[in-house]
Amino acid sequence: MNDQTHLIVGPGALGRLLAMHLADVVPVVLAGRRALPAEQILTTPEGAQRSRRLAVAELENLPAATPVCLHLTTKAYAAEAAYAAAMARLPGAPTLVLWQNGYQIQPELERRHPGPVVCASTTEGAWVNGDDAVTHAGRGITYLGDLANRHASACRELADLLGQAGLAAEAVEDIETRLWHKLAVNAAINPLVARFRIRNGQLRDRPFRPMVERIIAEVASILASEHVPPPTAGWHALVWQVIAATAKNRASMLQDVMAGRPTEREAILGPLLAAAQRHGIAAPCLSELDASLAQARPLQR
Repeated sequence: MNDQTHLIVGPGALGRLLAMHLADVVPVVLAGRRALPAEQILTTPEGAQRSRRLAVAELENLPAATPVCLHLTTKAYAAEAAYAAAMARLPGAPTLVLWQNGYQIQPELERRHPGPVVCASTTEGAWVNGDDAVTHAGRGITYLGDLANRHASACRELADLLGQAGLAAEAVEDIETRLWHKLAVNAAINPLVARFRIRNGQLRDRPFRPMVERIIAEVASILASEHVPPPTAGWHALVWQVIAATAKNRASMLQDVMAGRPTEREAILGPLLAAAQRHGIAAPCLSELDASLAQARPLQR
């Protein structure tokens, strides 16, 4: 790695999507517990395909140099271990960029990391096709900011870089609010579709629509107690807009349940339930979903 390299730890859909774009403009190393094939194929939202040879590595054998940015693109439950493994092998303190859902690991790593920490909230959609291919399912936008608003220039530089690489991005001063907003949307969609094994759009039908409405009401009450400002159009409009825009999608939590993988249940529902407990707010729908997902089993084929 040279001093301009971006190290991406977490070679899943998001990590590969990021690597395939950033590699057009800066040196990139894509690392995970095992090294993927260097030759990767990207399918664009329009259906076009292009291949690129990436620098790949195993976490156990990272190049002995400090990258300019360390992007953690793992699931939330794996972020702390991935961070510790990477930092144990890096001699310096790169800018840490956190791409996780929820609002759990971000404050923790912001306290621990000795360098700048940038949080990313993205609506880019992607899924993997085996070890050597990733599909960019839908274009979105990535918001970048740091929780203490101390690294505005780093956020702007990274947003500009992502833009050059073909990924829409914007540096913002309210990233904590945006992370809470995304968490609220995820809480209203992901647990239900994972529990009932349905696509997002089916939430608009009975019996699921009333369930979504009850969850939104619980989330709105909890976030009001946390002094998180609602979106301009309101919580209900935000959630139903996302459901309509992603109607054909299988949410990541559903994919995890079907594959027998751990879910991001704790990262998405955990902060809401903890806040509800702090403020003495009843959250029966969220609590019941949390309990059911904790016992979820993969779909039998």
